[in-house]
Amino acid sequence: MTPVVRLKPLAWQPYIAPLELADATPEQLTAMEVTPSGKKISEYVRTLAHDPESYSARTLLFNAIMYVEGGLNRADRELGALGASIVNGCKYCAVVHARRHAQLAKSEQVVSALYFSKPEELGPRDAAIYRFASRLSVTPSQATAEDIAALREQGLNEQEIIDLIHAVAIFGWANRLMHVLGHASSAKRSANA
Repeated sequence: MTPVVRLKPLAWQPYIAPLELADATPEQLTAMEVTPSGKKISEYVRTLAHDPESYSARTLLFNAIMYVEGGLNRADRELGALGASIVNGCKYCAVVHARRHAQLAKSEQVVSALYFSKPEELGPRDAAIYRFASRLSVTPSQATAEDIAALREQGLNEQEIIDLIHAVAIFGWANRLMHVLGHASSAKRSANA
């Protein structure tokens, strides 16, 4: 049995100075009202908000793919995002989406198996989703009709498969964007923490 991994949050350090809220234009402030998680304005958001029109378009698409009600459940979308982020080498996104998956699934079992490179310990549904996300991320043509059949065997319908493809695809793009704009590092703790 694989030991349980408990992933600590990482910080993301931008290569260019994030937008200072006090210096933001009205368009930039409006764009930042719709954050990906709906929770905070991170350094990543403030970096992307230098171009408010692109940031708004990106965020609306991201939210529609990852947070929409119905279709593929959130834990499975997060597993697709995690698979893509692992393949794409985006340590920050992998940790964020591993933690979200564990929270939504109420278990660290899947995340632990993946972080200890033991995908053979995944259940059939998680294995099919992870394998598809990984193959689609390496080279889209590596994902085959057999991979789609494996997803269907695990109960995914057409809409859920399309939702999974969208989650994997947006992370193919998001991971690469994060790589050129900054890098992951250990989260800093404040003196009061």
